[in-house]
Amino acid sequence: MSTTGQTVQTSTTIEPRSNFVTVVAWIFIALSGFTTLISILQNIMIGILFRAPDHAFPTVDPATGKEFPWIFRFMFEHFQLFFLAFFVVSALTLAASIGLLRRKNWARLLFIALMGLGIAWNVAGVLMLFPMFSFFNEVADSAKQPGFTDQFGLAWKVMAGVNLLFVAAFVWLFGWIIKRLASESIRREFDPQ
Repeated sequence: MSTTGQTVQTSTTIEPRSNFVTVVAWIFIALSGFTTLISILQNIMIGILFRAPDHAFPTVDPATGKEFPWIFRFMFEHFQLFFLAFFVVSALTLAASIGLLRRKNWARLLFIALMGLGIAWNVAGVLMLFPMFSFFNEVADSAKQPGFTDQFGLAWKVMAGVNLLFVAAFVWLFGWIIKRLASESIRREFDPQ
């Protein structure tokens, strides 16, 4: 990457600041700032709407009488924690992005960890497709409409294929960002404290 006129002074030399770090920091400041604001509003809304202790999501499909897969039951039973976790990750990403812009080493390490978490989350999302497909395929089979199962299967394959493409792109992007932030040339830009 080309460098700008900005520099970082280390104990022995002055290191140029790369455009890569600046651009990544600003992109993630904008994205994580927006998602942090949205997640604050979501948590307030969920805290107000689902305050009642007797509020529960169904765990059985009424059409087939089959229980939802365990991962969905867990998510339904703990959905408030998922929204809280989304807020925490968004706020951490915002803090790490600001620190990245200021060339703080703790922010670089936190940002690398968050990119690793993003990779793990995307891979877990792909793995969740399998129990989801199995469950919804059984639901489609129970429908008494001719050809519905075939149409559902085709729609599901298209959706899964598009999802796999997006996951592959995000895993590659996050991995590339990790690799760049871990490189020696980028590490030299950061304050060691």
